[in-house]
Amino acid sequence: MTVTHRQQGTRRAVRTGPHAGVTSLPTARASSLPGQARGLDGSGAWREGDPVGNRRFADVGDLELERGGVLPGVRIAYETWGTLNESRDNVILVEHALTGDSHVVGEAGAGHASPGWWNSLISPDGPVDPSRWFVVAANVLGGCQGSTGPSSLASDGRPWGSRFPYVTVRDQVAAERRLLDQLGIDRLAAVVGGSMGGMRALEWAVGRPDAVERCIVLASTPYATADQIAWCQSQLLAIRNDPDFAGGDYYGSGRQPDAGLGLARRIAHITYRTEAELGQRFGREPQLGEDPLRAGARGRFAVESYLDHHAGKLARRFDANSYIVLTEAMNSHDVGRDRGGLRAALARVTADCTVVSVDTDRLYPPRLSDELHEALPASKREHIVSDFGHDGFLIEEDQVGRIVREALGRPPR
Repeated sequence: MTVTHRQQGTRRAVRTGPHAGVTSLPTARASSLPGQARGLDGSGAWREGDPVGNRRFADVGDLELERGGVLPGVRIAYETWGTLNESRDNVILVEHALTGDSHVVGEAGAGHASPGWWNSLISPDGPVDPSRWFVVAANVLGGCQGSTGPSSLASDGRPWGSRFPYVTVRDQVAAERRLLDQLGIDRLAAVVGGSMGGMRALEWAVGRPDAVERCIVLASTPYATADQIAWCQSQLLAIRNDPDFAGGDYYGSGRQPDAGLGLARRIAHITYRTEAELGQRFGREPQLGEDPLRAGARGRFAVESYLDHHAGKLARRFDANSYIVLTEAMNSHDVGRDRGGLRAALARVTADCTVVSVDTDRLYPPRLSDELHEALPASKREHIVSDFGHDGFLIEEDQVGRIVREALGRPPR
């Protein structure tokens, strides 16, 4: 598949006129090797001075938070594909999941620890054609890949660390609204997201019904359930109980809470897949040369090695504090909060909605998508058939591509 990267001409067009405050930071050191992720201080977070890659940056000002208080000097990192047309009505906002970022498509390399997390989405032959659409993807507020988050420097020149405030999904959408304002965009042809990204997509449709024409929500929910919050608690405690976490102030210490972050990832990854898939792929097979029943040292089963691999990958490219901040933001998610309940909130939506579940998803089971679909004024219900559980919304490229293509092909309400 051919991936279309942003052209310099597109960058210049986006930065003219109403885009004051949108900046590109200079690279302060030699580019890292492809796939290399540790930042200047050894963290998996992107830090100022690291290679910029394809990111651009928008300084969106001070942000009032839903729980009270103000987060000063917010900066949002983002990437774009395609060209913004003269009427500025061809914009698609793509929302990433928990450990994603603005790098939706593209190669790994300097500034980007891994290739695009949804590489099948944007291309001339893909569901989103950049010759027609102008695609924007931002690193979420509280994240660790260029947007303001716990690893960012506060006004005193020190990383926020444990001082970073609790932010909600609504705060994250408010920051994205500021970004789009800077880009001179006041209406979205579509907002599309899966998992945590689906929460923000839905919040856009509820909170700004005048600004969203289409909303595509994949493998997500209108509110965080007790079961989801329960799974999150064990992940949060795994990080916080790592001695190297240092209460969240580990930056510059030469220590990283990799063990806790890795354990959190192992717990989460089990919820992303299915019993059937793990059984078929690994069964009770030992890792090569590590049979627990025969090896001299304590060996591993193959499925244990698989989880260890994913734990290590995340620790190299992500920040433990951001994992906590974003997980707590997901726990905050409830579109009906302070809006008269779920049905009253969803009654506000004027967008043409597409609600998509994965049939084997045990984290966001299809019943939650059914509830969302039934309460929306206008919605098309779609299903992804997959052996891969929650991750099916990223893995089943053909099914997802058809759904997104058809949703974008329908005229808005």
